[in-house]
Amino acid sequence: MEKPKVLFVQQEITPYLKETHKGLIGRQLPQGIQERGKEIRTFMPRFGNINERRNQLHEVIRLSGMNLVINDTDHPLIIKVASIQSARMQIYFIDNDDFFKRKFTVLDKTGKMFPDNDERTIFFTRGVIETAKKLAWAPNLVHCNGWFTALMPAYIKIALKDSGMFTDTKVIYSIYDDDFEGKLNEDITKKFKTQGVGEEHTPKLKDPSFVNLSKTAIDHSDGIIFGSEKINPDLEDYVRKSGKPFLTYQQPDNYMDAYNEFYDEIIVHETVLSQ
Repeated sequence: MEKPKVLFVQQEITPYLKETHKGLIGRQLPQGIQERGKEIRTFMPRFGNINERRNQLHEVIRLSGMNLVINDTDHPLIIKVASIQSARMQIYFIDNDDFFKRKFTVLDKTGKMFPDNDERTIFFTRGVIETAKKLAWAPNLVHCNGWFTALMPAYIKIALKDSGMFTDTKVIYSIYDDDFEGKLNEDITKKFKTQGVGEEHTPKLKDPSFVNLSKTAIDHSDGIIFGSEKINPDLEDYVRKSGKPFLTYQQPDNYMDAYNEFYDEIIVHETVLSQ
């Protein structure tokens, strides 16, 4: 029997960025799921504060070279990879000088959100999908971690619903206590619309706050995980009323098995319902 394939889309992974709860999950979870018999691939943005030399990142020429058009502008897609030898695991990095050369992640040196974070997350979302296509690797399940991955569920469920490769892919979204103040650029729906997703599919993004971005991810996901012990109460209430399967916060000593079982539940349950 073919191993289930799980694609991890991470906002942070330790040790490439400063250690956080979300980054530790990004590092440990894929390894744990691989050790439990599943095939995995893992992606994150190549933020400019990642030390390429120390972490031995190198460009994968055969995967790079495509241009992604966002808001009528071409942006070259560069794919880099690094290996975590102890875990027998590779990490793929989505890179582009326009979006990821700056020496910060999502906030500038004054602590303010970058004004183009909307385009950065659109680029990251599309970059992951295009790379998976080039790898000819069709996942059974995609697990999105962090608000920077929040557009992925809608993209898979709407833009790729008739693609063949992603038609039957299930999506899980993890919510963390990574709320940001303010909003993304209010033109995000127009920019995202050009990728095959109509504004009618993402009405909440007309007010692109952290909560509405997260609710959009929830709307298009097959299952939800509470990744932090405390999450935004509005979102917790929204998930509980959504009718979707969800997994509450799991302690570090048992979350791996709980996540693996939840993956199996989503893959099997959703597949049965679709037959």
